[in-house]
Amino acid sequence: MLSHLGLAWREGGAPRVRVRDGAGWQEWTVPSSCTGGRDDGDRWAGAATLVTPEVTGYEIRGVGETLVQEIDATGGPLRPRDPRERHSDTMLGYRLRHGYRNRASWGADESLRFAADGTNRCPDAYYPVQALTVHHSVTRTKDPDPAATVRSIYFDQTITRNFGDLGYHLLIDGAGTVYEGRSSGSDGEPVFGGTALAQMNNAAHVAGYNAGNVGVALLGDFTDVAPGRAAVNSLIKVLAILSAVCNLDPTGRTAYVNPISGAARNVRTISGHRDWAATECPGDLLYPLLPNIRRQVARRRSSIKV
Repeated sequence: MLSHLGLAWREGGAPRVRVRDGAGWQEWTVPSSCTGGRDDGDRWAGAATLVTPEVTGYEIRGVGETLVQEIDATGGPLRPRDPRERHSDTMLGYRLRHGYRNRASWGADESLRFAADGTNRCPDAYYPVQALTVHHSVTRTKDPDPAATVRSIYFDQTITRNFGDLGYHLLIDGAGTVYEGRSSGSDGEPVFGGTALAQMNNAAHVAGYNAGNVGVALLGDFTDVAPGRAAVNSLIKVLAILSAVCNLDPTGRTAYVNPISGAARNVRTISGHRDWAATECPGDLLYPLLPNIRRQVARRRSSIKV
């Protein structure tokens, strides 16, 4: 069964895609993109994960090399209930209005992160947080099964694009629920780990500028549609928590330096993906909201005790 379709393409522009459902062939579309990538890994010019629960066929016309992956994420974890599952109203000890789901809760198959010989395909590496980056996942905006979409993104980024794990640290669905992304230990809490306070586990959401950079993605495509209030409110709360824990100024700027490569950028401490790379992410109708989001994050941060 095909529930999602993963696409990634090299230079030359995004491919055109059309799908067939019960009403026949639909119009050709060009998917929006949020590419990401590991600092030390293979890089694609663009990527997208399409939600296709009722699709019976598809056609793709690409300008250059295009990678296509059929994904079935509807069944969730086909194994007994994971005792580590946690679906709660708190994250990192702070209350979230719309709830939090750890990896076990949304059905992460942890075996995907390991090679046949047991080697971790994306080894843990912890660094002090310098910046927070906002993304959109370029998936269906009104999604009837966001947990399945998180599983599809996990498979697509971990296996298809060889990130070794989810590229984002946190994801937020349309109802405002927050999902743990990149693995960071066995405590069920996201983002942080290691031996020092507020050190993030390196991920793969902004190629070249990942270490010390926390990625938060809103599920959906906000190129032509604005994100809903619940999702934005959760984004504000999450960014406020991260800003407080990491002692960041939400309205300030950061002279970011990659502690591994030395790559440097001067960016807003809370940035959009497009501030780091040539991409449309986080969408034309989410990106303009960031100045007001920063101001609201600053107000929320002042009331959070660390």
